[in-house]
Amino acid sequence: MSFQEMTLAKFSEVLASKKPTPGGGCASALAGALAAGLVAMVARTTAGSKKFADRAGQMTAIADEADRLRGEFLALVDEDARAFDQVMAAFRLPKEASDQQTARTQAIQQAYQAAVEPPMKVCTRSVRVLELALQVAEHGNPSAASDAGVGALLAATALEGGALNVQINLGSIKDDAFRAAQGEKVQATEARGQAIRDKILAEVRGKLT
Repeated sequence: MSFQEMTLAKFSEVLASKKPTPGGGCASALAGALAAGLVAMVARTTAGSKKFADRAGQMTAIADEADRLRGEFLALVDEDARAFDQVMAAFRLPKEASDQQTARTQAIQQAYQAAVEPPMKVCTRSVRVLELALQVAEHGNPSAASDAGVGALLAATALEGGALNVQINLGSIKDDAFRAAQGEKVQATEARGQAIRDKILAEVRGKLT
């Protein structure tokens, strides 16, 4: 059974076990899925209200995109786990002979580079959820402002969690050019996401007072 097919109770139980997967990367992807779900909910609440009929089309489009992102995040829960499993499999390769050592080293490096991809996807998708959350915070039903805020906080958590997982994998990669390029990308993504998060929270808090 894939992790995304588990009940929340079972997933949290496996997460708490001594097994290496699911771990922080999977949890970050799940946070992104929850964030997208809340954005979709606020958008649909707004689109379904006669009071906000003038923005029903915009909100329906946001809900549809958030639904797609939610599905992608759920897929990333399993993708992240598979990537980490590949790293562990590479470490288990034989290393007695010199040619085996070379092959094992190459496999480990390839696995670490591949393991960067899922959390990086979590980061970029989290920023998009934050962009959508800003729209629903600004133009959505004020009665659901706190939901938009929680969605933003969860998306920011997914972003930061994804970034941590990118960075820990980069620390084991010997390719300087790859490490530098990915490091710059994740830093820029974090900075953009944090700026949007701050705007959302200011907007939401203004509607709560």
